[in-house]
Amino acid sequence: MKPFSLFIVLCCLAVSAQAAPASYELENTEVRDIRAQALKRDYQLYVALPDSYRQGNKRYPVLFVVDANYSFAIVRNIAQRLNKHAGMEEVVVVGLSYANGDGGVYSRRRDYTPTTPRKHDYRSDMPGRQPAFGEAKAYGQFISGEVFPFIAQQYRVNMQRKVFIGHSYGSLLGLQFLLTQPRTFEHYILGSPSLWYDAGVMFDREQAYAASHKDLPASVFFGIGGLEKLAAGKKRSRSEEDADMVADLREFDGKLKSRKFPGLTTRLRVFEDEDHASVFPFVLTHGLRAYLTSAK
Repeated sequence: MKPFSLFIVLCCLAVSAQAAPASYELENTEVRDIRAQALKRDYQLYVALPDSYRQGNKRYPVLFVVDANYSFAIVRNIAQRLNKHAGMEEVVVVGLSYANGDGGVYSRRRDYTPTTPRKHDYRSDMPGRQPAFGEAKAYGQFISGEVFPFIAQQYRVNMQRKVFIGHSYGSLLGLQFLLTQPRTFEHYILGSPSLWYDAGVMFDREQAYAASHKDLPASVFFGIGGLEKLAAGKKRSRSEEDADMVADLREFDGKLKSRKFPGLTTRLRVFEDEDHASVFPFVLTHGLRAYLTSAK
C-alpha cells in the first residue's frame, strides 16, 4: 500500500474511533467483584446508591435482587422513581449477577433451584456442559455468608431491613430462604414463583416445614400475572408442561395462611392482563409499597 493510501486509511480509522458513541451509564452505581469461596466461582455485585447517600451518615434499607443482568436497572429505576414522585424512602439496591463465564440460563438454573428435577429434558445453553441444577442451598449460603458481610462493610446499609427480590426461578431461591432460614431477610418480594418445578417440590418443602415448626417469621409479598395459567381445555398438573402458575400460587399462599404462623404475613396480588414476561415491574412496585414507608 502506498504511503498516502495508508495515511488515508489511518485517518478514517481514527475518525471512526473518535465518533464511536459513548455507553449509557446509570448514575450513582458501582460494580464490585466478589469470589464465592465455597462455590469456587466469581460473581459481580451491582450497587445503586440513593441520591442522598454522600450527604450524611444515614443507613438505608437494602434490596437484594437476583437475575441482576436484567432486573437491576428495573429495580434501581423504579425504587428511585417511587422515592422522587411518591415519597417512598430511599434504598440501596444490590444486584447479584450470574456467575462470570456462565450463560445466564445455565447459571440461574444451577444457583436458584432447590433440587435436580426428577424428570427433565433440559438442554444446556453452554456447549460441552451438561445442565446443572439444585445448588440453591449452597448459593444461599454464599449470599448470607459472603455477600452480606461485604455489603455491610462497604456501604451504609441497615442490615436489619433487608429485602429479597426474585422472579420465576429467582422466587424459588427466595422460597429456599423462606422455608429454611426465614429470618435471612425481613421482607420477600416473590414474583411468579416456579412452583411447578420438580413436580411441585416446594409444596413438599412447605409441608415438611409446617410439620416441624410452630412459626415462620417473615413478611412476604407474592405477585403474578393473571395470564400465567393454563390454556382453555388443558388440565392442571404438577408437570413442567402443564403448569397453572396462578392456581399454584393461590394454593401455596393458602397453605401458608392455613398454618396460622403467628409471625408470618403474606399478601398475594394477581395482576390481570399481565403475563410472565410483563408482570415483574408491577410485582416490584407493589412489593416495595408493602414494606417501605412513604411520606405521601
